Amino acid sequence: MPTDCISYQKSGYFSKLIADYLDEKLEVKELYNHFPTIENFKNQIEEKEKNFNNGIKREILVSELEKQYINFEISELTNQNISLLKNNKTFSITTGHQLNLFTGPLYFLYKIISTINLCKQLKGNYPEYNFVPIYWMATEDHDFEEINHFSFKDKKFSWNAVSKGPVGRLSTKDLTAFFKVFKKELGSSNNAEYLIKLFSDSYLEHSNLAEATRYLANQLFGEYGLVILDGDSTDLKKQFIPYIKDELLYQNSNKKVLESIIKLNNYSIQVNPREINLFYIEDNLRERIIHENGNYKVNNTTIEFTEAEILNLVDKNPKKFSPNVILRPLYQEVILPNLAYIGGGGEIAYWLELKAMFDFHKVTFPILLIRNSVVLISEKQETKRSKLDINWEELFLKQETLIDLKTKQFSEINIDFSEQKMHLKKQFEAFHEIVLKTDKSFAGAVNAQEKKQLKGLENLEKRLLKAEKKVHLAQLERIIQLQNELFPNESLQERKYNFSEFYLENGIELIQKLIRDLKPLCMSFSISEM
Repeated sequence: MPTDCISYQKSGYFSKLIADYLDEKLEVKELYNHFPTIENFKNQIEEKEKNFNNGIKREILVSELEKQYINFEISELTNQNISLLKNNKTFSITTGHQLNLFTGPLYFLYKIISTINLCKQLKGNYPEYNFVPIYWMATEDHDFEEINHFSFKDKKFSWNAVSKGPVGRLSTKDLTAFFKVFKKELGSSNNAEYLIKLFSDSYLEHSNLAEATRYLANQLFGEYGLVILDGDSTDLKKQFIPYIKDELLYQNSNKKVLESIIKLNNYSIQVNPREINLFYIEDNLRERIIHENGNYKVNNTTIEFTEAEILNLVDKNPKKFSPNVILRPLYQEVILPNLAYIGGGGEIAYWLELKAMFDFHKVTFPILLIRNSVVLISEKQETKRSKLDINWEELFLKQETLIDLKTKQFSEINIDFSEQKMHLKKQFEAFHEIVLKTDKSFAGAVNAQEKKQLKGLENLEKRLLKAEKKVHLAQLERIIQLQNELFPNESLQERKYNFSEFYLENGIELIQKLIRDLKPLCMSFSISEM
């Protein structure tokens, strides 16, 4: 496995906020609880023990999980982990993800493997406790266009359906035609047969997208003890009733998140809060709740409640209320004995807006950990990289920057005209001395001439670089080809490709090797040679 990798901060793929968080800059320290180090988990455990010592919560959680898994075959380890959640010495590590068709982009795997591996590492360091990896399915999302497709061998496969409600409740019965098209692309190898069966058993044998995704994730990761949770549950939301009512009556989440956003004035804001951060949901409806003229209206509908009516509905049917991106993290931490949330850079950025809200509600804020990011490279590609004498820090550069850099390295001519520019500036220093002794009108002519000659040197430098690119074209094209394979469209491989493309070549070894290779607390891109 190649070791010359690159930190998240230097990769160019993370925002300034995330880079500063990873560098533990003072500017962001008050926006999180404990930084993700193995030592800091001890303090996190102690805090969560104090604030999540309610045995009833654990009983409700386990009971709900047992109901959700009732029609699924699960591994002994997953079954054991569900039972362990009753124990006050058991804590969870959670990641969340949308219900992307057939997992969507590759990083779905990396999120879950980061979660599984962190639990293993914590058990090794704190053997007196138990740690359960949880995948929180985002079943209540309604952005169907974000999840209804994936890319396979540079082709986009899309599920053409209509969804207006929570995607987890969406029927999968019309995926038969999609399956036939995708099946043809997979071929007839043993790995292809496995993928065909996995897709068919997941989506054609289960009635809705939530159950299909549970089956899929369980097949891929059940042997590692993964526990899959659907928050779209009456019993779980009953525990969230006080927070739902607070949101409706006082809108404290809006106030507290806005306080944090003020502290983030030097950074791009990931998510802005609504006045009320709740949706009203039915099977085919998920719309914002709006407070107007003393009543509560459901956006884009005729549904309306008085204050008394909506509070009564919260008590009787809390499942009608769905937290948005601001409140969902709070809901998660209220119902789970959770220590850490693992997510991508964008997710962690919006979590950093939330600590003041958690503090207000006296709910322990979890450790925030950036999920593992991976570049998968074949043996052939690694051999090519070595022969081209290109390191990983260079491969992560934008392509134009990379080509300029390598051209200068290959060239026998010094393409950097910095010395000549410095010499020219020194020559003009004498003219600037003359300006001080004569009429000021001479200054304009001197400045204009200096700019003109410097610009001329810059143009010559660009022309020489362009000429040298032609001289070394063959070698540069090989570099471009390799970078395009590893960074498609100058983006991360993990954001474009679906896992099936790599599973087709590597089979179960894909997941097994990632389990072996990924170190959740390393804070660097992993390179995994397949």
